[in-house]
Amino acid sequence: MTEKLKDDERGTLLGPLLATEWEMAEGRDAICKTFEFKNFVEAFGWMTQVAIWAEKMNHHPEWDNVYKTVNVVLTTHDVDGLSALDVKLASKMNSLAG
Repeated sequence: MTEKLKDDERGTLLGPLLATEWEMAEGRDAICKTFEFKNFVEAFGWMTQVAIWAEKMNHHPEWDNVYKTVNVVLTTHDVDGLSALDVKLASKMNSLAG
């Protein structure tokens, strides 16, 4: 069962993500980041790769795409806040984006 991140876990787990342009979302227990690619095909290709990983993890992002830009918000609705799944998916998104 997934659990909400505890206070002592947040610095350790979120710190490396915050150093890679992830931010705390305003008004909710979530993280967000804007990814920008060379063009629409690159953005959509990245989203397709992420979708495969998200499905394997059974953890799906809130996101939108406009041309070459993808805005992502991650939170775990089952725990009403951030969990280790968000950290794992955010790290995978970073690695897939290069």
